[in-house]
Amino acid sequence: MASQAMPMAAMTTGLAEDEAAPHAAGAVSGAYVARLHTSLEAVRPLWLRLETRGVCTGHQHFAWAEGIVERLLPRKAELAIVELRDAATGEPVMLVPLMRRRAFHHWVIEWLSCGVCDYAAPLLADATPWTRQSAEAAWAAVLSVLPPADRIHIAGIPKEVGGVANPLALLSPARDSIHSHYGIAMDGDAETVVKRICRPSFVKALNKDLRRLDRNGGLALVEADTPALVDSIFGKLVELRLSRFRELGRFDLMAQPAVVDFYREAAHRGLTDGSVRIFGLRAGDVTVAVQYLAAHLGTLHALLIAIDQGAVPNVSPGLCIMGELIRWGRGAGFDYFDLSVGNQSYKEHMGAVKAVLSELCYGITLKGMAASEAIKYRGRGVAFVRDNPRLFKLAQEFMQRWRRLRSGR
Repeated sequence: MASQAMPMAAMTTGLAEDEAAPHAAGAVSGAYVARLHTSLEAVRPLWLRLETRGVCTGHQHFAWAEGIVERLLPRKAELAIVELRDAATGEPVMLVPLMRRRAFHHWVIEWLSCGVCDYAAPLLADATPWTRQSAEAAWAAVLSVLPPADRIHIAGIPKEVGGVANPLALLSPARDSIHSHYGIAMDGDAETVVKRICRPSFVKALNKDLRRLDRNGGLALVEADTPALVDSIFGKLVELRLSRFRELGRFDLMAQPAVVDFYREAAHRGLTDGSVRIFGLRAGDVTVAVQYLAAHLGTLHALLIAIDQGAVPNVSPGLCIMGELIRWGRGAGFDYFDLSVGNQSYKEHMGAVKAVLSELCYGITLKGMAASEAIKYRGRGVAFVRDNPRLFKLAQEFMQRWRRLRSGR
């Protein structure tokens, strides 16, 4: 069935299996009705409604999720999209896009991401504030209709979405993760926005690098606004990223053809709906940087960047394209530039604001508890290495050598 409530709910309430049953939790007993959907088509109308009138991020667009299901969903995985409604009024409250997959001989409930969603946030019907109590009640209702699983693991949970508290981050099992994301608010005149919102040291370095690029044959920010330009500029992004990551001895998702096809198709779709934008920064005839962005309402999400570090000596192409895109974005009416997940130093150099992401990682069965604890210990180990500069450098060098040996380079 594409849409179903768990049989246990029907047994305890006397409702038919395909009817939604209210779930009682805490002081807000019976506040929500949950319904499980196992196909995107079953929730398409509601999803598109919440996407356009509600609160979500660019990572939760229906077309983005559709691409994940069509191209990236693991073979032993199934959709588990939960629709939540107000029990009293029947009005939709949220959609929670999840999936269940097989992992090391047990079942895990994860976000519908497959590596291409930086953020896990439900699509909210409106900007009504959430409290710890209402979030717990909503999550209990979600759990009541999910298929059996050994553990829950949802990463990349932002504390807020569109100025509204993310109910997932309010849950008692939610903990700060080892990952952070950065963003910078944009306002006022586009021509002066970089100077006003970025750190003076960044502005000084940016202007210097832009002058150097301009002397290298002229500077141009080119938007991929035709199918031919999408293929050309996106192809350059893939080429530059693979070359750079091979040089660093690191793995990149773009090494997987299915992921490349996913992003390329989304870029072509963006020509129609504006949900994806790609820009190339050219110095003369040389493309020195490419930026792939998702757009939703007033936010630009910087998803993928690729640079040619050696094209022009003593220049940072990445900073240059970021600065140019802040100007472009403000001129196009955007008011927030999301620099995504990662602790890269250039983000703080720009003056972006850091926020720690939350994570839900806990077991339901003994097998799931053991796996969740192992994941937590691994995370603590990664955090310890990352916070120790010398150890982090040694770990990076070891991984680079190991990957090069595996690739035969």
